[in-house]
Amino acid sequence: MDFRKTALALCAATMIASPAAAGDLGTMGNTFPIGERDILDYIAAQIAKAKAAGKLPAMQREFTERVKKRVERPKPVMGLRLTDAPRSWLFDPSITVPQDFKHPDGRVFARAGDRINPLERMPGFDRVMILVDGDDPAQVAFGLKKLKQVGVQRGRLILTNGAPLELMRKNKVQIYFDQEGRITGHFGVRQVPAVIERDGLRMRISEVRP
Repeated sequence: MDFRKTALALCAATMIASPAAAGDLGTMGNTFPIGERDILDYIAAQIAKAKAAGKLPAMQREFTERVKKRVERPKPVMGLRLTDAPRSWLFDPSITVPQDFKHPDGRVFARAGDRINPLERMPGFDRVMILVDGDDPAQVAFGLKKLKQVGVQRGRLILTNGAPLELMRKNKVQIYFDQEGRITGHFGVRQVPAVIERDGLRMRISEVRP
């Protein structure tokens, strides 16, 4: 876990991995040419074959339909259940800096081993994340009510299951989706509905009944 991952999770965004360093390690033992066909060459050949057979338009329609279905209904977050035992706890977003981080001019702003709480550097952060199962009308109603209470500028209604675009069109509000369970996984959410909000220099996670 690094500083950027934690900060982005607090903003309900996606995590960014640091680029890995690479170097020439030299040659060890015998080397041989790669025997497999390049994957791009293979794909190009398959497309050319389909085009020659008059199947390309059908393939394009099938691909478009698959993408549309995935956008309309993303893969649900696994391992979650309806809240039957409400609970609330505090989450400390502090991290230990794994390496020195520098400004472009070379000045170090975070040293390896430093303990940093991103909220200390984000005094204005007041985002409220509301996690619900979009296929449960009671949870959706709870989420919309909570969103209205905190305001659309602060609140983020986030689905763990269901059809976000359909609900957006129906309710005329921005709706997000917890892709690959990144938010629920980061904060340890196991039941929904759940609300994640700032509590001083920590985040409070509350799993509640709708």
